[in-house]
Amino acid sequence: QVQLVESGGGLVQPGGSLRLSCATSGFIFNYYAIGWFRQAPGKEREGVSCISSSRDAVTRYADYVQGRFTISRDDAKNTVYLQMNSLRPEDTAVYYCAARSAVCARNAYEFDYWGQGTQVTVSS
Repeated sequence: QVQLVESGGGLVQPGGSLRLSCATSGFIFNYYAIGWFRQAPGKEREGVSCISSSRDAVTRYADYVQGRFTISRDDAKNTVYLQMNSLRPEDTAVYYCAARSAVCARNAYEFDYWGQGTQVTVSS
C-alpha cells in the first residue's frame, strides 16, 4: 500500500528553523512528484512547495516562502525534505506531503496520495 509519513514538526520561536521529512513507500518514488501543503484552522489547504520526479527534480515555491524554505529529495531513502528557515507565526499550520505522477501541480485536488500531517507552531 502507498504510504507517506511526515515528521519533524514542533514548536519553534519566530526566526527559528525546522526540517520536515516525508518518508514514502508502496510506489516507485523516483517517478513521482512530491508536494508540501499546509492548512491552518478555518483556512483552505494551500500549496507550499513541490519537487518533480527524479528525471528533472524541478522545484516550485509559493511566494510567501520563497527564499526561506527549500525542498529536496533523497532518492536512495525515498524521502523528501522541507527545510524551513526564518519561520513566522503565520507559518503555523499542519503540514502535509502528497504525491502525484511526474510533474508538480499547484492544487491539492491534483495529488493522489497523502500523509497524515505534522503540526508546526511558530510562537514566542
